[in-house]
Amino acid sequence: MIDFKQILSVSLILFSVIDILGSIPIIINLRKKVGHIQSEKATVAAGVLMILFLLAGKSILGLFGIGVEDFAIAGALIIFALGAEMILGIELFKPDPDATAGASIVPIAFPLIAGAGTLTTILTLKAEFAQVNIAIGILLNLVFVYAVLKSTTWLERKLGKTGLDVLRRIFGIILLSIAVKIFKSNAFPMDIV
Repeated sequence: MIDFKQILSVSLILFSVIDILGSIPIIINLRKKVGHIQSEKATVAAGVLMILFLLAGKSILGLFGIGVEDFAIAGALIIFALGAEMILGIELFKPDPDATAGASIVPIAFPLIAGAGTLTTILTLKAEFAQVNIAIGILLNLVFVYAVLKSTTWLERKLGKTGLDVLRRIFGIILLSIAVKIFKSNAFPMDIV
């Protein structure tokens, strides 16, 4: 059942976690090193990783005897760390600076777009949202990611460093709030009033 409110929520959460706008400086730097980023290849590779994790992530967890709620709590902690990283301007999750060959896949598609935070978030979202709405949210984000990858130079000129910093911090606060909500709803499923 398609629910537009869920799609909007999922899309905003994934947009915050993927943080493609905050990754523009990394992408521009990488483009200077390797000459060209294949936007289509990076977007498709990231999409395949995210959809596969959406479909098979629960089965993978089952192999380790971990429930979705347990993973959701762990995911909330990672989302919290990502939000703190964005607000405080620190770098906890670092791309490999030596990865110049095949830069469209590594580090652009993985781990920059479909990294640990994104994959954890996708599985965490399954505890709260319908799978079809998550899939649509993933696809909407991939369209946006592709557009950003195609226009990083233009975006850099238009937003400037200050604009990118402001966007990053706003989405960091949103991520912190989302992490607290996910943690509360999975750690304490029945509120005691």
